Amino acid sequence: MSTVAHPSSSGFERDARLIHGDKPVAPGSVAMGVIIGRMSEFFDFFVYGLGSVLVFPKLVFPFAPSPLAAIMMSFAIFPLAFLARPVGSFVFMWIDRNFGRGTKLTVAIVVLGGSTASIAFLPGYESIGYWSVALLALFRLGQGFALGGTWDGLASLLSLNAPPNRRGWYAMIPQLGAPFGFALASVLFGYFVSNLSEADFLDWGWRYPFFVAFAINVVALFARLRIVASPEFGAAMEAQELQARPVFEMLSVHGRDVVLGAFAPLASFAMFHLVTIFPLSWITLHGGQTTSEFLRVQVIGAAVGLVGIVLSGVLADRIGRRSQLMVGAVIIALFSFSAPFLLDAGSTGQDAFIIIGFGILGLSFGQASGVVSSRFGQYYRYTGAALTSDLAWLVGAAFAPLVALGLASNFGIIFIGGYLISGAICTLVALGVTRALDHNR
Repeated sequence: MSTVAHPSSSGFERDARLIHGDKPVAPGSVAMGVIIGRMSEFFDFFVYGLGSVLVFPKLVFPFAPSPLAAIMMSFAIFPLAFLARPVGSFVFMWIDRNFGRGTKLTVAIVVLGGSTASIAFLPGYESIGYWSVALLALFRLGQGFALGGTWDGLASLLSLNAPPNRRGWYAMIPQLGAPFGFALASVLFGYFVSNLSEADFLDWGWRYPFFVAFAINVVALFARLRIVASPEFGAAMEAQELQARPVFEMLSVHGRDVVLGAFAPLASFAMFHLVTIFPLSWITLHGGQTTSEFLRVQVIGAAVGLVGIVLSGVLADRIGRRSQLMVGAVIIALFSFSAPFLLDAGSTGQDAFIIIGFGILGLSFGQASGVVSSRFGQYYRYTGAALTSDLAWLVGAAFAPLVALGLASNFGIIFIGGYLISGAICTLVALGVTRALDHNR
C-alpha cells in the first residue's frame, strides 16, 4: 500500500540545522526568543483585555441598559479565547506531527496576529447591529484557537538545559513576556486616551494598538523560527524531548497530572486579571482617577511585577519551585484581606492595590508554569505541558474579570477577596496532593 507524504517544514528545519551546525545558538538567544514570543502573545491578549473595558462596551454594546451591563457583556466575550485554546492545541499538535513545527508556528502566529488585527476593522453596533457582537466573538475565538498552536517548546528547551541548582531561574524567564506585553499595551492605549478626544478615540484611535499586534507577531515568528531551526532544538527533538504526541494518548497516561497542573497555579492566574483588567473596569465605573492616570500606574505596576518575577527565580532556587508557589499562594491569600479596601479607597488606595498586587503577582506567577511538569514522562512532556497550560488559564483566568466584577457589583467589593482566597486554597491543595503523590512513588 502506498502512502502519501504530507508537505512538511521538517526537512527545511533539518537543512537549516546542517547549514548552521557550526553556529550553536547561545542560551541567551534562546531566552530572548522565548521572551519575545511570550511578549507577543500577551500583547495580543492584553490589547483585547484593555479594549474590552475602554472600547467594546460603547462600540459593540451601546444597547446595554447601563455602563455596568455593557462591561459585563463585553467580559462575557472575554473567556471565549480560553475556551478555544485547548481546541487549538489539539488541532495544532496534529499539524506539528504531520507538517512540522515551523509550519505549525507560522500558521498559528499568522492566525493570532490576523485575528487581533482584524478587530481593528470591527464596525460598531450602530453600523451593522448584532453582527458586530458576532464578529467580535469570532475574532476572540480566533485569538484563542491560534494561541493553542504557539506552544513552541522553547521554554522546555530552556528547562532541559537548566543546571539542577538553577531551575527556578530558568523557569521564570518565559514569564517575563507578560509584564513587557502588558506595559506595551498600556502605553499604547494610554497615549491615545491622553491625546485624543473621547469621540476620536472611539472612532479610530483605539484601532492602532490592534494594528501593531500583527507587526509584533511577525517579529516574534522569525525570532522563534530561528531557534526551532537550531542544532540544540534539533537534538532535543531527536531525543524525543520536544515531540508532539496525540493528546488523548497523553491523557490516558497523565490525565491526573494534567488536572493537578491546571489547579496548581490557580492563585496566581486568578490574581493575574484582578490586577490588570478588572481594576480598570472598576475605576471606569466608579472613578477615583482618570483612565490615562490609571494606565500610567499600571505600567509602573508591570515594572514592579517584572522585578517580582526575577526575584521568584532567585527564591525558587533556594527553597524549591513548588515551595515558592505555595508561599506565593499564602501571600495572595493575605493580600486578599486588604485588596478590596485598597481598590475602594480613592486614587492612593488604587495605586497601592496595583503596585503591591503586581509585586505579589510577579513572585507567584514567575514559577506558575511547569511547576508540576516534572511529573510528565519525557515522552509526553511537550504535549502534557501545553495542555496543562491551556487548562490552567481556562480554570484560573478566563472568567476572572466577569466573576470579579459581578461579585463586586452585586454583593460588594469585599467579595473579590473571597475570590482570591478560593484560588489560593486550590493552589495549596493541588500542590499538597502532588507532594503526597511524589512521596508515595
